[in-house]
Parts: sequence; C-alpha cells; structure tokens
Amino acid sequence: MSHFMVRGLSLVATSMTFALAGIAGPALGASESEQQLVEKAEATFRNFQRDPEMSWIRENIRNAKAVMIAPEVRRAGFIVGGSGGRAVLLARDPGTGNWSGPAFYTLATASVGFQAGIDRSETVMLVMTDKGLNSLLSNQLKLGGDVSVAAGPVGIGGERGFTTDVVAFSRSRGIYGGVNLDGTLVNPNEDWNKRYYGTAATPADILVRKSVTNPTSARLRDQVAQAATR
Repeated sequence: MSHFMVRGLSLVATSMTFALAGIAGPALGASESEQQLVEKAEATFRNFQRDPEMSWIRENIRNAKAVMIAPEVRRAGFIVGGSGGRAVLLARDPGTGNWSGPAFYTLATASVGFQAGIDRSETVMLVMTDKGLNSLLSNQLKLGGDVSVAAGPVGIGGERGFTTDVVAFSRSRGIYGGVNLDGTLVNPNEDWNKRYYGTAATPADILVRKSVTNPTSARLRDQVAQAATR
C-alpha cells in the first residue's frame, strides 16, 4: 500500500473520530441539564400526542413496553456525516401498568441518516417487545442490528400493524420521517443518571428495580401514563 493511500486512510479515520467526538459533545447539547432534557421530553411527547398525523402512537402506546423520547437529534457537519442526541426512556411495569423512569441515554451514528435539508429532528420511539426493552437495559444497543427498528406510519394508513421491536417517529419543521435511525448506537448515560438520581444507577435500577426515583419527572411519567390508558 502506497504512502499516500495510508495517509489518506488515516485522514478518513481521523475525520470519523472528530465527527463522533462532536456528536458526543456540543451536538448533543452538552450545556443542557438533566431536568431541562426531561422538560423538553415532556414538550416533545405532548406535541406528538396532539399531532393529528401521529394517530399510530395514540392507538398503540397502550401496547408498548417502553417509550424513548429524544427532543433533539442533530446532524454533525463533518466530512464523515453523523447524527446524535440525548434521550430519556420510560418503561411500563407489566404487572401494575405503572410507568417508571426516566433513564438517560445518548444516541450516535456515523451514517448520514437525515433527509436532505434537515439538520435536526425530534423523535419518539415505542418499544413494542420484551427483546427491545431488555436490549435497552444492556450496555449498548444498535438499532437495526441488535433489535429491529421501523419508521412508524403517519397520517392516512397509520393504523397498519408492525412486527418489529422498535417503531420510531420523527419530524422536523413539519417534515415527517426526518431521520433514519437504522444503525444508531444507543448507550445509557451513566453520568447523567448518577447526577439526576444522586447515586450510581443503571437503567435496570431505574426502570425495573425502581430503586431510585426523582419527583421532578412526575409530570413526564403522568403524561405517558395518561396517553397509555386512553
């Protein structure tokens, strides 16, 4: 392999490193606090519930095992494209029907997943299977790899069924399906979970064992619970 080819590959690898570093930093809204993200998640979920094009969410959230809300997923503007965001996950207790959480996550992908002209999008994902939820309780999940993911239907025809682990809905300035999440890496954000709950807490601690809680997330839990019982 020539010296110039090796150097070229090195530059590409360096570009990918900087792109992902940008996703993990400013592109994720590093100045946001955990509570600000929870409040943004409230607004996003409320907007999706009110959107007449999102009837599938309203009709099927009662069957969901969990709901992940990413108020802002951004595209990174590097040579190697990418996208990233922060998200919260709430899970339903199969025995009581009560909702727990949120647990904090980060989303990142090195592929270009946005439609042309879209730089940011808000996303709601319904986790429809035990496999999907159990995978989210692990250290890292790849959408489209570890679990199946499909873009949810909007508007007319939105009542058709799905046989997939995760159904994702996204929109940006009135454009639906603004981001393709296939290949996205989903990781628990240990630092944010620890700061929000005042102690080290895994997603399983928060969502399954319920060994920690934070009363400031009550409104978000109530919103999801009310939507799931309509």
